[in-house]
Amino acid sequence: MTDQLTATRPPATSLAPAALTSLLFGSLLPMLSFFMINVSLPAIGTDLHASAGELQLIVGAYGIAVATLLVVAGRLGDGFGRRRLLLGGLTGFVVASVICAIAPSVSVLLIARIIQGASAAAVTPQVLASITSLMTGEHRARGMALFGVANGISAALGQILGGVLVDANPFGLGWRSVFVVLALGGLLALIAIAASVPDTKAAEAHRVDLVGAALLAVTLVLLLLPLTEGRALHWPLWTWISLAAVVPAVGLLALHQRHAERVGHAPLIPPSVLKHRAMRIGLVMAVGFFTSFGGFMFAFALATQAGAHMTALEGGLSLLPLAIGFLITCIWGPALQRRYGVAMVVTGWIIQAGGYVLLAVAALALWPDVTVLKLALPMLVIGFGGGFVMIPLIGVVVSQVPPAQAGLGSGILLTSQQTCLALGAATVGTVFLSLATTWDFGTALATISLALAAIAILMAPITNQLRTTRA
Repeated sequence: MTDQLTATRPPATSLAPAALTSLLFGSLLPMLSFFMINVSLPAIGTDLHASAGELQLIVGAYGIAVATLLVVAGRLGDGFGRRRLLLGGLTGFVVASVICAIAPSVSVLLIARIIQGASAAAVTPQVLASITSLMTGEHRARGMALFGVANGISAALGQILGGVLVDANPFGLGWRSVFVVLALGGLLALIAIAASVPDTKAAEAHRVDLVGAALLAVTLVLLLLPLTEGRALHWPLWTWISLAAVVPAVGLLALHQRHAERVGHAPLIPPSVLKHRAMRIGLVMAVGFFTSFGGFMFAFALATQAGAHMTALEGGLSLLPLAIGFLITCIWGPALQRRYGVAMVVTGWIIQAGGYVLLAVAALALWPDVTVLKLALPMLVIGFGGGFVMIPLIGVVVSQVPPAQAGLGSGILLTSQQTCLALGAATVGTVFLSLATTWDFGTALATISLALAAIAILMAPITNQLRTTRA
């Protein structure tokens, strides 16, 4: 599909530095919002008297909203203008962040988080589409690489910044300061993008698959709600009924997607794209990585604060080596990716597995006497490995899909990213909390870390199949 500017002048080969910076800053906010909350969860639980299941929902509800509406927002941006959708999404994000900051109860906070996630869903696809349509050649490649860098470091950066804010307790706001900062960041991005980024839209707009989005939302709620609430409620009958209903819900979603594509509509998850072996392998990789990563960040935040009695600042700073590993990978990763391709991702899985094993050893040997320095080496190794996997994941997979379907492939992978981050907080978080109740936080974290290491080892040979894959 070709893109055109709403103005009559031809597309620029490169965005002005201020415009690209504004877009990249805007792209940071959705991921920052997801991960800044993790380190704030203990404080939220104490202040609002929230249960562990409710804390998981505060994370998961946001992820469900983003995952459900990501592709829909991309389609709307194609038809109505990407800058318009981007500004609308940022406006909603700012308003929702303010409501989160003043929320008097868990229920209000959950509703505001859903609104915040829905607004965030409008941001990411517009940033990607704007970079693609307003930049060409090496400029576009550089813009996409910088987008990967921003996406890669935002996870660790979010928890570090969240820890700093909760511990500093500015103006006595505590955890609420996290949402104040998100609101201010959204407002700054809104002003900068409005002043510097031109509007674009697709030459041909596709019909929005609202039915598909609704079916995906229902499926995710049926899956994630019992997983997050079941343990705390001792698994009542409704949780098992909900989990059993996931199977027919997935079947109904698949039937609708096939029908929509057959009659010429634009389905949320086009079955034709999934026919490509590279996309199927990429989705398996995305599920493995983002479910593991989302669950690990949730479990690590609770383990260090509730288990090792670190402050929120110490818990956030313990992730600084992970962020450094990501940052170093971001600097050298593009050159390594061009030289080694898929082999770089395979190596990343193995390095990440080694980091999880080192963390398990540290947790078993030192807990609860762990400090930021004692955890530095395992976290640095996990950051290195995670960066080698996460940063090139979309590019490596989509490069093997026909160019005409590359945009759809990216959208599906981004949707799976958000879905699996929420799924990780629900599944890995539930297992971690169950283990922590039976054993102690250190043993629980070590067990989770070894399980995630095993998943990474399993992902390496699966990823290696991309070497012989032809779309």
